[in-house]
This record gives sequence, C-alpha cells and structure tokens, in this order.
Amino acid sequence: MPQNSYAVVIGGASGIGAEICREMASHGYAVVIGDRNLDAAKSLLPQLAGEGHAAADVDVSDEASVATFFESLQGRTDRFEVAVNCAGITALGLVTELPVAKFRRVVDVCLTGAFLVIQYAGRHLADGGAIISLSSLNARQPAVGMAAYCSAKAGLSMLTQVAALELGARGIRVNAIAPGLVRTPLTSGALEVPGVEREYVENVPLGRPGTPTEIADAVLYLAGAQWVTGEVLDINGGAHMMRYPNVHAHFARATQASSPA
Repeated sequence: MPQNSYAVVIGGASGIGAEICREMASHGYAVVIGDRNLDAAKSLLPQLAGEGHAAADVDVSDEASVATFFESLQGRTDRFEVAVNCAGITALGLVTELPVAKFRRVVDVCLTGAFLVIQYAGRHLADGGAIISLSSLNARQPAVGMAAYCSAKAGLSMLTQVAALELGARGIRVNAIAPGLVRTPLTSGALEVPGVEREYVENVPLGRPGTPTEIADAVLYLAGAQWVTGEVLDINGGAHMMRYPNVHAHFARATQASSPA
C-alpha cells in the first residue's frame, strides 16, 4: 500500500460498511466515509485508528450527489487507492403485487447507484487501484418476494465484470463480495420475524451467520489482491449450495398472527 493512500467507503456509517471502515483504517488507510446519514458517519470517525479520516454526505441514487462527493476528494490526500460501495436497500413483495416505484427504488440504489459509484470512482482512482462492491447471496440465489433485490444484485455481478474488463488496462481491479446472512441494520428487521433466522441457518452448511468482520476481511483482501479482478466472491458459509429461505412466507404468517381475529 503506497504511503498516504486512502479508501472511500460509501454506505460506511453502519453495519458492514462501518466495520470495513475500521478494518481499512487499522491497516493504514485514511478513510473517507460517504453516507446519507452524515451524523452517523461523523460519529464513527473517532473509532478509526490513525489520522486523516473524513466524512461526507452522498446519496448513490442521485448522480449529482455522487459526482460532488468524488470531486470533493481531489487534493484531500496524495493517493486515492480503494473505493468500496456498501449502499443498499431492499423491498419485499411478490412480482404480481410489488409496486413498480418500490422496484425502481431498489434498483436505483443497488444497481444504478453501484454503476454511478464505479463510474466516478473509475474516473478518479489512481491507476492500479481497486473498486469493491457489496453484492449479495441473492445475486445468484432467487428468493420469493425479493424480485427487486435479486434482480439488482444479479445485475451488479455482470456490471462488476464489465467494469473489470474496461478498467483493466489501467490496472484497476473491480470485484464484488456476496455476503450471506450477516446481522446488520439492513437485515435486523427481517431476522426479528419468527422462523426467518432459523431457516437461514438451516441452509448454511457451516451452521451460523457471518459477521461484519468476516466481510471486512474479504474487502481488505481484494483491496490488495493484485491479480484478482471481475470476481464475485461468495462469503456465505456455503449457503449458495443450499436453498434460500422463504422470507415472504414468514412475513405473511407473522402478519396474520398479529392481525385481529
């Protein structure tokens, strides 16, 4: 890692993103935390080892916001080496029932937002740098009621490979990590529904959820792996070899149980 190198972590204020920020900082990177929740991003700064860290507001569904964020990095430090995109949302609903506005919102954040991050990071990164996206087990494993999220993450897998082809001439490596079950603010609501976490774990050969640290370790590896590009790295305890839980059915049962007779 060159001296004075820094990493951008978008969606870095909480969950897996926050752990990635801690990991990158502990290995000598100056970290710029980009997030819609600027207060949360700023509150994370004192937890990061080292110096030179910063926080900035960014909304990946807004091109102007992404452009302004990356343009603001110019002159902050000597070397922009790594960009990590953790921003993501989901929506639950059957294909015949999901409002198109919700579908579009998930795609805007998870796929179009990833495109914008890769586009602007690719323009500003130093040659030889790395772009890493947070994908999902749902990039390859379908799930009832998760058409928007599965579609967006599957698209991100192909986007990762196309960007790797296009940016390879500059030595920029473009990869993604596809986590399985990790308890984060994004997943905590679903995991509170009776039966959901149990069915997840039953379909994980290693028999447990992952941790944010395990995902952050994989990000750190890809940040420095000089001959790895176009890869979507499964970090899911082997869950991709099994089946995905029917989260929608668990939600429906929980809703019926809580409804007045």
